[in-house]
Amino acid sequence: MKIKYKYGLLLVDISLTFKGKSIVIENMVVDTGAARTLISQNVVEEIGLGVDLQDRIVTYYGIGGKEHAFRKRVDLIQIGDFTAKEVELDFNDFGYDDINGLLGLDLLMKAGYIIDLSKLQMNKNN
Repeated sequence: MKIKYKYGLLLVDISLTFKGKSIVIENMVVDTGAARTLISQNVVEEIGLGVDLQDRIVTYYGIGGKEHAFRKRVDLIQIGDFTAKEVELDFNDFGYDDINGLLGLDLLMKAGYIIDLSKLQMNKNN
């Protein structure tokens, strides 16, 4: 899978399906320092994904301070040739115009990706 290098960050596009509706989410930061994947709630509103009363609210701590997100189960997530069904992901008001989230270790490790920075590629560990 090709990685884009922009703004000094490694970026990939992913596909997400929620209640049968799919969307391609561009410019997800490949973030090996993030334990969990975090997606901007603004980019998924068009497929009806939003916070509900039954969603779990989680707190993130990092260099930028403390952030809150809601956790929701999605039907499917696809990252290159890796697909996972019924995955819990976190969503919040990410606050960046052209960056739509962080692709964290939860999915990077599940997919078994090896990141080749010299070729700007993520490849499955066969």
